[in-house]
Amino acid sequence: MPYSVRSFVARNFLGLPRNVKANKSRTKAVSRANSRGRSQGFSASAAGQQKALPRRLLSRALPGQLFDGLVKLQARLLGPRGCPWDREQTHTSLRTYLLEETYEVLEALESGDDKKFAAELGDLLLQIVFHAELARKAGRFDIAEVIQAIHSKMVRRHPHVFGKTKARNATEVLKNWEQIKAQERREEEGSSQKANASPSLLDGVSKNLPALLEAYQMTRKAARIGFDWDNLDGIFAKLAEESRELKDSLAASDAVKIEDEVGDLLFVAVNAARFLKLDPEIALKKANRKFAARFRAMERQAANSGRSLAAVPRPELEALWDAAKVELQETLRQTPGKPRNLSAEFSGQQRHHKVEREK
Repeated sequence: MPYSVRSFVARNFLGLPRNVKANKSRTKAVSRANSRGRSQGFSASAAGQQKALPRRLLSRALPGQLFDGLVKLQARLLGPRGCPWDREQTHTSLRTYLLEETYEVLEALESGDDKKFAAELGDLLLQIVFHAELARKAGRFDIAEVIQAIHSKMVRRHPHVFGKTKARNATEVLKNWEQIKAQERREEEGSSQKANASPSLLDGVSKNLPALLEAYQMTRKAARIGFDWDNLDGIFAKLAEESRELKDSLAASDAVKIEDEVGDLLFVAVNAARFLKLDPEIALKKANRKFAARFRAMERQAANSGRSLAAVPRPELEALWDAAKVELQETLRQTPGKPRNLSAEFSGQQRHHKVEREK
C-alpha cells in the first residue's frame, strides 16, 4: 500500500516539544504539546519537514485522539488537494488490499515480532478507516456509525455481561450468541423474507469465503446447537469411510463421483481440525510453509551437488526430502523461543548459496 499507519504519526503529530513533564495527565500533556506546536508554527501540512512525535509523548496520547487524527489524515488524502491514488480508489478496488493486509497481520502474529504485529494491525485499521471515509464522502455512512454498530452489537450479544442472562461457560456463551444472531436476522429480514424460504442458522456464513473457511464456519455453527460428533473417534471413522468411497470411485473411473468424494474427504478433515479447536485455514497455511521450507532445502541440497532438483532421480528425491526434514527439525531444536518463518529463512539461505556459487 502506498500509505500505511506506520507513517501516520510522522504525518500528523510533527515537531512537538519533548519536555512534557511526567506528572501531567495524558490528556493535559497532549493538549499542552499541541498548543506549543501551533505557537511554534508546526502543523500537519509541514509533513516531511519536522520530527515525529517522541515515543514518550505518544504513550501519553489517548487512543481516541490518535484515532481521530488517523480519520482526519485519510479525509485529507481523499480531499481535493490530497493524493491522486487515494482519490481513484473505490470499495471494490480496495478489496485486494483488505485481504492482503489481513494475511499480513496473521503472518506478523506468527512471527512473534511485536513491532511488526502492531504495524500490520495499523495497516489493517487503515483499510477500515479508508472504506468508512469513502462511504462518508458518498453520503452513505461514516466511521462513527461503524463504531456505534459494533459497540451496540457487542453489548447486545453479551447479555451475560451487560444484562441478566447467565452463562456458566464459553459453550453457553456461543450458544446464546448464535440464538441472538438468528433473532437479529429475523428482525432484519422482516416482511422482506420470502414466504418459501425459512431463515437458517447458516444464513450468516458468507458465500464469498474460501471453501475451507466456509466449511469451518458452517460446521462450527451446526456444532454450537449440538449437531456434532461425540468424540474424535467418530471423525476418524468418517475419514476412513470417505477414503473407501474415494477408492471405489477411482476403481469405477467416475470423474464426477471422484470429485464429490475428494470434497467429502476434505470436508471431514475440516471437521477434525474444528473438533480439535484448530482453524483449518491456519493449520493448512502452516503445512504449506513447512512444505515450502523443506522443498527449498531440497533445492539447495541439489544445487550444492551441481544439479537442479528436476535432474535428481525419484529415489534420491525421497532421500533429499528426509534430509531436509531432519535439517529443519534440527534448526528448530537449536533456536527455541519465538516462532520462525522457516520458508523465508531457507529461501534466504538459498539466495546466499547462489551468490556464493556465482562468485
